[in-house]
Amino acid sequence: MATTVGIAAREKIFIGGEWVEPVGADPLPVVNSTTEETIATIPGCTPAEVDLGVEAARAALEGWSQTPRAERAEALNAIAAGLGERAEELTATITQELGMPVKLTQMIQVGLGIGDLAAAAKAIEEVAWEEEVGNSRVLREAAGVVGAITPWNYPLHQITAKIAPAIAAGCTVVLKPSEVVPLNAFVLAEVIESVGLPAGVFNLVTGIGPVVGEAIAAHPGVDMVSFTGSTRAGRRVSELAAATVKPVAMELGGKSPNVILGDADLSRAVPDGVAKCFLNSGQTCSALTRMLVPRERLAEVEELAAGAAEAFTPGDPFDPETRLGPLVSATQRERVRGYIDKGEAEGAKLLTGGAAPPEGLERGFFVRPTVFSEVTPEMTIAREEIFGPVLAIQPYEDEADAVRIANATEYGLAGGVWSAGQDRAIAVARRLRTGQVEINGGAFNPIAPFGGYGQSGHGRENGRWGLEEFLLTKSLQL
Repeated sequence: MATTVGIAAREKIFIGGEWVEPVGADPLPVVNSTTEETIATIPGCTPAEVDLGVEAARAALEGWSQTPRAERAEALNAIAAGLGERAEELTATITQELGMPVKLTQMIQVGLGIGDLAAAAKAIEEVAWEEEVGNSRVLREAAGVVGAITPWNYPLHQITAKIAPAIAAGCTVVLKPSEVVPLNAFVLAEVIESVGLPAGVFNLVTGIGPVVGEAIAAHPGVDMVSFTGSTRAGRRVSELAAATVKPVAMELGGKSPNVILGDADLSRAVPDGVAKCFLNSGQTCSALTRMLVPRERLAEVEELAAGAAEAFTPGDPFDPETRLGPLVSATQRERVRGYIDKGEAEGAKLLTGGAAPPEGLERGFFVRPTVFSEVTPEMTIAREEIFGPVLAIQPYEDEADAVRIANATEYGLAGGVWSAGQDRAIAVARRLRTGQVEINGGAFNPIAPFGGYGQSGHGRENGRWGLEEFLLTKSLQL
């Protein structure tokens, strides 16, 4: 199957409604994760380009924040329609950049991105923009200029999950997409240009995090930062933003537990849990990477988990038979292989997979689907986010022990609970310190609030809650 389609190099960024050639910006390569070939370049911008983007956003802020909400919704729906017209191109582009199997890219990477825009338009109707409280009129107003810094694992979705509600709120945006998977952001900018969004409402500045991302976070002209990425990078963004006392909404790492209770149907729960761990080759912040199971049923779980993992065939993401694409980069591949080696060194029981390249796939950033068992809470693979197709099975003694192990983490982004009784599963879910919990494999809801506890961040994305992150509250005393 083909692993490449034609992609042009990008030499300009989008500022103030125009495509601008940056000054002194060295090009950055974009690599096909399956072939390891450079397929395009993008500008590696400097703080000077950030200044231009912020200046354009500030100039547009007053006009856009006063634009009728119905017009803002109309603009978002027009952008969604424009992305839909280019869905095939976006699917091929992201499949090359990221490596997710093409069918999943179409449904998740592109589908969620389009859906975010339509959902933000609808959420405008759900916000209490004005309400009377005693002798006060309470208003909700745009937070201002938003700096959006987004990751590579769900590139278009993570962009639209920020810019759509920000634009809906009346904010203007300066976006820095991931330099690893950036090409989809240029398609989005072209669509925004084509629908006639007022100049400066959306600005695209590309480059690396320590240069462009840090310049956005520290910029005195940026009123708020919305960041998704690693916990380490999130701490740095918070430090820089603190100098100008700007709020930061952030969604960071995870080490999410999947608690399978003793009465659960293992034939359903275990394969579903493996799939939830391996989605996007494990490069999902909310992946259920720790499977907690009753010790007396450990042998059954091990057999089911190994079999399910071995069905995740790695290969060319454009091949319809492929279930597991490559990781995004050589750096990520080596990181994940290092965690697999550490799991074995620390005494975890390797059921399947390992650090060696998959047979016949020495080229490309591939890692074997891997399952460990007898993983204790102290082991590195139980504590740190691996961001690869690596599942850690953790046995527990009773329900209280399961909750203790589930909460024995600095993270709190997601989780799962399986039980024959939904009420029992919900009761356990209420005890988990995490932002969302799947009950018996409940499907991801793109309009429900998404975000974490602890070092998984703060703030919420999606639906009405995502829009409200970009609003400030004002009271008029009458």
